[in-house]
Amino acid sequence: MAPPMKNLLTDLSRYVRCFHVFLAKSTEHQTMKQFVEQQLPGLLASTGSGKSAINILSVGGGAGEIDLQIISAVQASYPGVAINNEVIEPSADQILKYKEHVAATSNLDNVKFTWHKETANEYERRMKAEKKSQKWDFIHMIQMLYYVKDIPAIIRYFHSLLDAQAKLLIILVSETSGWETLWTKYGSSFPTDDLCTYVSSANIKGILDSVGLKYKIYELPSHMDITCCFTEGDNDGELLLDFLTETCEFSKNAPPELRQQVLEELRKPGCSENRNGKVFFNNNMSVIMVEP
Repeated sequence: MAPPMKNLLTDLSRYVRCFHVFLAKSTEHQTMKQFVEQQLPGLLASTGSGKSAINILSVGGGAGEIDLQIISAVQASYPGVAINNEVIEPSADQILKYKEHVAATSNLDNVKFTWHKETANEYERRMKAEKKSQKWDFIHMIQMLYYVKDIPAIIRYFHSLLDAQAKLLIILVSETSGWETLWTKYGSSFPTDDLCTYVSSANIKGILDSVGLKYKIYELPSHMDITCCFTEGDNDGELLLDFLTETCEFSKNAPPELRQQVLEELRKPGCSENRNGKVFFNNNMSVIMVEP
């Protein structure tokens, strides 16, 4: 009998390997980079006006690739203005990689970095215990709300830290993506182990509407080549299947019937499109810009 399925986050080193394959096979970071370079400066037009320093809080900053592009966009909009960039990130490995990326990046003389090795919830508890309530000019939560227990509470807390002209940026999977199709149908069969929750732009819009917050949404088209998932024993394919289902060694540990159903679902138009013999999964994202 196959061992019970475990959530991918129970094996962090495998999770990181899966994530790297996902980035290599998808247009995720290229799409985000394009948004940051072309659209973000206009959306932050009034954020740093007249300030001697701009305070940015990155919630779940990961290895910092997108953070550094955001800083570059802010620098272009406000040349010479000091930037205080604080990062909340629970993974020591990711913080180490972030610091390596900073060391390898030029033009950061006016940027002060501070890293907090903790989760968003731990940061909130610590700030409240220390009776601190620093205000921020820009807070971003990029692809991290899946790992938060109480999403409405976390959004409310970080929104409360926004300064007068500030913005809260949330990026996560779009309700038009293949993730929505796959997880709506099979999410209850995947082992979340209380470590993650499936949420998309539809859930976040509902949360923001319920508390009366104003926001704008921008769709980011993205895709991922999942052709290798259909070749049995393909290492990248196995890692991508793990990532898509948030399951550790999905091919080996999932009941054969579920594995078959998921593979069939991934080929369908609700999840993917076939082009030139390849299968491209719909990885569309939503950018949600919340007003103060």
